[in-house]
Amino acid sequence: MKKDKFITGNINPNRRFRKIIGGCVYILFLLSTCVGIIGLGLLIFDVLKEGIPWINWQFLTDFPSRDPKEAGLLSALFGTIWLMFLTALFTVPIGVGAAIYLEEYAPRNLLTRIIEINVSNLAGVPSIVYGLLGMGIFVYRFGSDEMFLDRVLIAGALTLSLLVLPIVILASRESIRAVPDSYRQGAYAMGADKWQVIKGAVLPSAFSGILTGTILAMSRAIGEAAPVIAITALVYITYIPAHPFERFTVLPIQIFNWVARPQDDFRSLAAAGIIVLLVILLTMNAIAVFLRNKYQTRSEE
Repeated sequence: MKKDKFITGNINPNRRFRKIIGGCVYILFLLSTCVGIIGLGLLIFDVLKEGIPWINWQFLTDFPSRDPKEAGLLSALFGTIWLMFLTALFTVPIGVGAAIYLEEYAPRNLLTRIIEINVSNLAGVPSIVYGLLGMGIFVYRFGSDEMFLDRVLIAGALTLSLLVLPIVILASRESIRAVPDSYRQGAYAMGADKWQVIKGAVLPSAFSGILTGTILAMSRAIGEAAPVIAITALVYITYIPAHPFERFTVLPIQIFNWVARPQDDFRSLAAAGIIVLLVILLTMNAIAVFLRNKYQTRSEE
């Protein structure tokens, strides 16, 4: 009986102490979440208040100007579309191909493990590092009249491809790994070879995850300013690039230029540009969620 009392007497205070600690941690996390949401809400409210009056058809269809009342972001919009198209063109085949090799073909040895660790580490490298790498390789190393590079669209696309390639590889690998092994075994039982199994059974099932990861990677690329600044050097563009070997600007660069101007009207233009960029990002994320849910439902059926 004494032993039972001793145990009971020790358990109750410990349980109460754990409840108190748990309640304090819960309150701390709740306060942190509220502070983050309130801060983000205030920032968005300030941006909307400053930028919405400046958003009109002229703002979307005019080129940048030294007069804020005549300035627009047409060249930045088309430069962003060009850059995202070229980045996806370089990134998707290489990223998905690398994921297929690492998951389906690569031997499970030390070299493969080292490659996997480095791919994961590269996904966390700061974007400015990729910008400096792209500037050193694509601008200074190959930026000559013979190579047609320098500070052009193709150099920016290659730099952003280096940035988002690890993300596409990781997302694609996770999607391929999530495909049940019974799909593969069933395809083998029907006489399919390795590539037929991958093409007919694995990739269709993993398509939703690969597509979602790719869109989210492009969403990160479209909002990056640091690597593009290193490539474009904050150029002032008043034309639409006609091919991948022309100088360019993008939305983050245009916003950065307007914020750096001393006039208050340019800061309002920057807020309007931020709203346009947010709409594009949220649209891309919504498309990724919609496509993921659509293809997941279809695969379950």
